[in-house]
Amino acid sequence: MKLVTFTHTGGTRAGVLTEAGDIADIGAPITELLADGTLIERARKALAAGMTIPATEAVIDAPVPRPPKVLAIGLNYRDHAEESGQPIPQRPVVFAKMPTCITGPGRPIYVPRVSRAVDWEAELCFVIGKTARYVKADDAEEYIAAYCIGNDVSVRDWQFHSPTWMMGKSFDTHGPIGPWLVTPHELGVANLGVRLYVNDELKQDSNTNQLIFGVGEIVEYLSAGFTLEPGDVVFTGTPAGVGGARRPPEFLKPGDTVRVEIDGVANLDYSEVILPEASADIIEHREGGSTVSQKLPGLNKLSNLTLKRGVTTLRTMLKLALV
Repeated sequence: MKLVTFTHTGGTRAGVLTEAGDIADIGAPITELLADGTLIERARKALAAGMTIPATEAVIDAPVPRPPKVLAIGLNYRDHAEESGQPIPQRPVVFAKMPTCITGPGRPIYVPRVSRAVDWEAELCFVIGKTARYVKADDAEEYIAAYCIGNDVSVRDWQFHSPTWMMGKSFDTHGPIGPWLVTPHELGVANLGVRLYVNDELKQDSNTNQLIFGVGEIVEYLSAGFTLEPGDVVFTGTPAGVGGARRPPEFLKPGDTVRVEIDGVANLDYSEVILPEASADIIEHREGGSTVSQKLPGLNKLSNLTLKRGVTTLRTMLKLALV
């Protein structure tokens, strides 16, 4: 089951993709459905009802447009810890990303005014499905609603302004997730290929079997410290191949494109038309029934969405207009 958040005729709500690639409308925001525990039940009912919206008439948004919390685990792949010259962590290295960094598939990633050291990080993410506190690793799957793809875009110089990393991890548009959610009973995450391409050149190529702390261990560790809530998004870490670890370092630049692939998580490809840098448009995020707009230079509407079968693809088009 592939669960999406989509916008159609001015409304943003949850849906489920049919085998034909159309959208069965669940009729409520995904955060509400996660909070009341009815997401899967209502998704099944929507599929059974047979009333669908053509995917070509909708825009696919971030599956959780404004999570209560966005958490992430650093140095959690053995190959990435080795390329970074860091010892294998003895416990999860936890940091936070601000929820305002979250953006959906096909949306631009912006290079900020204050830095050009913008790096990529392919990641498997999970979404919490019910309130979790003091959860044991073996019971963690019961608290996970779904998995999706993420790109923990990182501004490397700002990341090391403080030991928390938060400033370099939280710039607006630097948390692309999507394109949809896949439920745990459909996906085993212990042995999934993880790949990232920049301009179709392979930069990261690893496997979740390189994870130091698995999903269960992450849930146990986080929930020992604070309550995890429905809709919280957790980035589980990135493998080797980040730009900052290359010699010489490589960073994203205007005009680049990024694609993240994780075996079995999703099937989506898309392209985007970007307005000239001198123009201005509105980037919007939606929570519940309300829309919040923020002016950013050079942002254009997503167009030409094409649903495909096959390997997971989350391609983020980088116009990288200088904000």
